Amino acid sequence: TGHQGMEVDRTRAASASDASTTKPNDTGLTSADYYFNSYSHFGIHEEMLKDRVRTESYRRAIMAPGVCSGKVVLDVGCGTGILSLFAASAGAKHVYSIECAEIIEQARQIVKANHFEDVITLIKGKVEEVELPEKVDVLISEWMGYFLMYESMLKSVIFARDKWLKQGGVVLPDKCTLYVNALEDSEYKESKINWWNSVYGYDMSCIREIALSEPLVDVVEPHMVVSNDCFMKEFDVMTVSANDLEWEAEFKLRANREDMVHALATYFDVTFTNSHVTFSTGPHAKYTHWKQAVMYLKEPLSMKRGEVVTGRVICKPNAKNNRDLDISLHYSFSGKYHRCEADQMFYMR
Repeated sequence: TGHQGMEVDRTRAASASDASTTKPNDTGLTSADYYFNSYSHFGIHEEMLKDRVRTESYRRAIMAPGVCSGKVVLDVGCGTGILSLFAASAGAKHVYSIECAEIIEQARQIVKANHFEDVITLIKGKVEEVELPEKVDVLISEWMGYFLMYESMLKSVIFARDKWLKQGGVVLPDKCTLYVNALEDSEYKESKINWWNSVYGYDMSCIREIALSEPLVDVVEPHMVVSNDCFMKEFDVMTVSANDLEWEAEFKLRANREDMVHALATYFDVTFTNSHVTFSTGPHAKYTHWKQAVMYLKEPLSMKRGEVVTGRVICKPNAKNNRDLDISLHYSFSGKYHRCEADQMFYMR
């Protein structure tokens, strides 16, 4: 199956959002502190840096002729500083690199070890709270999360764009497009979700409902896809506003073979228009650490080739922790073998 990476993904998702509600604790940390602390561990950065599709695409985009050379650059959420290093290597006039997590201390050492301390200025703090001495020509950020929007820094990127980007400046990347398709995945659903119906002969189906409500982040093998890829939503980072982080989209999926549909999978494409660079996180593309986000249906759909399931997705940041997501799914199907109409809620925490 295509589900080898599940445990790592669940662990990472949990570590980054342990405080979806703020609770009294010995350290006095808030949910935001937990989020930033989770990104202080080198393991998360190792995973992202080893994602060659992601990192090489950013390098090509940043180092494309005329994009950063001679320009003032801002890197929002710089982490280890890899994107800042690309910009400095591309001939940037100066790079301001903002990071709230403790990984910035290693980034300082990395910048110094690579002799860019005169070009790159590292600033510890939240984007919304720090100050820059000048406006910038280029804003760089790797803000995308699972399901594109989970743990997303897009709100911070919007804030930085509106406050510091010069008129005529560019954002890298500038477009992200979300898609959905339908999957046959009986093996996984049976072993990880329906399994709760009878555990050593006991009814634990209440946990099945919880398992169903959590989108799975994992690798979808291309042969599991049984429909077209349907466009859902495009985010233009040059013009998107904070209000656009709450959105809804309709979809229409047509079966390309006769099969059972157990789930819907989402993925996104990323575009750097000025640099003529794009990459996809879809099942058909090379592996990325984002994998795909899979939403399992309560009951499978028996679809003949050419039959259509239609629906609507509503996505909202969670009220208690806006880096978490509440996703509402409505779908309707009328085929030769059966009909159904259903609503499901999914929670990314």
